[in-house]
Amino acid sequence: MRAMLLVRAGAPLEAADLPVPQPGPGEVLLRVRACAVCRTDLHLVDGELPGLLAPRIPGHEIVGDVVATGAGVGLAPGARLGVPWLGWTCGQCDYCRAGCENLCDSARFTGCHTDGGYAEYVVADHRYCLPIPARFNDAEAAPLLCAGLIGYRALSAAGPARRLGLYGFGAAAHIVAQLARHDGREVYAFVRPGDEQAANFALGLGCAWAGPSDHAAPVALDAAILFAPVGALVPAALAAVRKGGRVVCAGIHMSEIPAFPYALLWGERSLCSVANLSRRDGADFMNLAGQVPLHTAVETLPLASANEALARLRRGEVQGALVLVP
Repeated sequence: MRAMLLVRAGAPLEAADLPVPQPGPGEVLLRVRACAVCRTDLHLVDGELPGLLAPRIPGHEIVGDVVATGAGVGLAPGARLGVPWLGWTCGQCDYCRAGCENLCDSARFTGCHTDGGYAEYVVADHRYCLPIPARFNDAEAAPLLCAGLIGYRALSAAGPARRLGLYGFGAAAHIVAQLARHDGREVYAFVRPGDEQAANFALGLGCAWAGPSDHAAPVALDAAILFAPVGALVPAALAAVRKGGRVVCAGIHMSEIPAFPYALLWGERSLCSVANLSRRDGADFMNLAGQVPLHTAVETLPLASANEALARLRRGEVQGALVLVP
């Protein structure tokens, strides 16, 4: 099969011709129909995340069709499934037993510890695969598997904020903005300074305001979600939320957070992060995505253009999500 392989962190992906993997007990073999390009992939390629087991095929926003199954799997050939970041958990640790499998210290992540979807085929544990709402085509569905899932978890963590700020308006934020607007909230989008295209994109999705992230919010926010991996935005977001407000850091990696005065946190403001996802998140979000008028803005590229896609993401030249199609 054709695949794009990360041989070592910091190096471009290499085109490879590899054997088609075979599913073991409890696993499914999927023919990949689409795989979205996530900022987490970029962090892995750039060597910013620990734990990479290279060489590795990246990609964890995978939509594919069942080709074959291992023992104990009752899925029919042709069934469409999504493969997310969370690929396996131990089920025995304190976190797993407490319903927090997203925090399992032994977790295995797709495209990091196991091969992902920058390929024609992928093997996954069927227990962690997700059903895909029928109204999305393959490319449209791919960003739901991480941008949508982590965005949904971050939105839940933000609480019932009437006025919500989103810092960084990429794949996740453009989904969250639609969910929040459907729920009747006001959304304020903070984009990279000078990025008028992103600001107009946000306004087109119903945001009440869109402006540069180095500007003050036009109103006091009830909560803010940071998707941009920029630590300097943390004190900016704390300054933007009212007393009792919450700032949620949704990225898996962030540059160093600068020191800030306690006055920004005082007034019962809170700061938290969200990590990974759980299968419950996946089931709840996919059910919601199938019911609300959610649209994912995607641009498709051939699998061989994976390095180009990562470079564009690194430069901030993406509106919505890029999706690789084998």
